[in-house]
Amino acid sequence: MAPLVRRTWAPCGKTPILYQRTRSHEKISMIAALTVPPKRRRVGLYFSLHSSNVTAKLVTRFLRNLSRQVQRPLVVVWDRYRPHRAISTQKFLSRNKKIHIYFLPPYAPELNPVELFWSYLKNNPLANYPAYDINTLGATTRYHASKIRRRPSLLRSFLYGTPLFLCPK
Repeated sequence: MAPLVRRTWAPCGKTPILYQRTRSHEKISMIAALTVPPKRRRVGLYFSLHSSNVTAKLVTRFLRNLSRQVQRPLVVVWDRYRPHRAISTQKFLSRNKKIHIYFLPPYAPELNPVELFWSYLKNNPLANYPAYDINTLGATTRYHASKIRRRPSLLRSFLYGTPLFLCPK
């Protein structure tokens, strides 16, 4: 749970100190989706946090909840992460005709707008944040991701930052 250390401001001669828990391999994993309706008027952000690695079971649960929230046919464009290609995920998708899947090319994070969201979240609000326990890290991550959710211009910038998606109108 070591923080991503960025350059900071401090009084002259005073070195900033970040206290952290060492030898802790706990982490928070997040599944997220940026949604764009057909008329492209509003961009949405949906996410879920987990204190374990993302598995195919968590991916299918997230897709099920996302399809309930959106209540329209979904076109999902995602990377080739192993749980996305898992047999159980493919079985779920074959039963659910409302969700259509398209894969990005292998290792192309520059084409994935959610990667820009991760980068922004880690490098801006969570930079230099030393979490002392997993619950604090989860609550802080949820708080900052929820704040980003309410900034439509920032969400659009994640889409415009990739060459695949929307052109600004």
